[in-house]
Amino acid sequence: MQIASSGGRRLRHAALAARRLVLKTEQVVTRKELSAAARDAEKALRLSATQRIVLGQLVACWGEQKADRLLVWPSNARLVATTGLSERAIRNAIRTMIELRLVIPKDSPNGKRYAIRDEAGAVIDAFGFDLTPVHARRKEWAEIVAEQKRLKEFLKRKFDEITICRRASEEALSALAQHYPGVDRSDLEHRLVTLKARTPKRSGTSLPDGLVEEWRVARHLAEEAFYEAGCDGTKCRHIEAENGFPSKTCDNAPHAPAHDVSVSSSSSQIAPGLVAEACPVVSYYGRPIRDAADVVSAGRYLRASLGAHLSTWDEAVGTIGDFKAAIAVIYVLQLYDDDVASGRYRIRNAGGYYRSVVRMIGRGEIDLQVVLLAMRKRKLV
Repeated sequence: MQIASSGGRRLRHAALAARRLVLKTEQVVTRKELSAAARDAEKALRLSATQRIVLGQLVACWGEQKADRLLVWPSNARLVATTGLSERAIRNAIRTMIELRLVIPKDSPNGKRYAIRDEAGAVIDAFGFDLTPVHARRKEWAEIVAEQKRLKEFLKRKFDEITICRRASEEALSALAQHYPGVDRSDLEHRLVTLKARTPKRSGTSLPDGLVEEWRVARHLAEEAFYEAGCDGTKCRHIEAENGFPSKTCDNAPHAPAHDVSVSSSSSQIAPGLVAEACPVVSYYGRPIRDAADVVSAGRYLRASLGAHLSTWDEAVGTIGDFKAAIAVIYVLQLYDDDVASGRYRIRNAGGYYRSVVRMIGRGEIDLQVVLLAMRKRKLV
């Protein structure tokens, strides 16, 4: 027997494996169902644009006839006309889809593609391409797409965490350079540059092992360096060194005697008990708050915990009086303590914030009794 001059297609293992896939008996597959399965297959197999176009045209040729195999028989000329691709591109796309067990070739004796019909014109067989694997493997496509989505969300969270750590590290180093230029930042900056070079773009499919943890360490080191610089190398909470009048640390500062405290006439407006209830940080003073003199002593003692210089205290006393200046110290220290506990760190410079609060009180923009009542209400909720 003479072999047809058009030649034959090479036998491939993938084509034989795909032939084992069958449809349910008496099942009619609609074009809509086949198209949905093809879209999932495109995502699962990450088909190229050319392959997606060719597969879409093959699916569009399905006539929804009742059969046990999904056979289509468009010629290359038709595919060229409908896709706008070259014949070589179409051949390459079909070859790849055969390797992926997505399409099964069914060649005729002469290599042409055509249908065999009965006397009534119904298709009883055809030579061309078998799309049965596209529909038969739809559950496999759905599982792969779901896994791809899960992996994408996982990578997004990891990249988001890296972005947060990067911005926090840059902010800490920037603040360190601005407020404490004498602190050596070279190692931290080198670590940051190295991590940036190792971090791929978000379009990447994976992250190097341990990269997220290294970003966490870099953020911790940068923020810790800024925190220790603000503590002036001491372990005492919220302490900042002063270059003016020498003062003791919060652990061994002597308590001012009550008879040395001068209380302004406005002391009767705010009850000392309200200050203690609204601002639990007053317990750092170490003595009970029973009267206005105790409030002033506590404010003068806790002033160093804000990192506020003695000149800032003198300015506050001259502006709003010693009693309100002390309450302002306790109020700002409570705000700062709540801010640190929440992890937001919105108050960057507690001493400067205290100076601003004092000036707003002096201008009448802040009513201490009102804010203390509101703060006590929040503490009780």
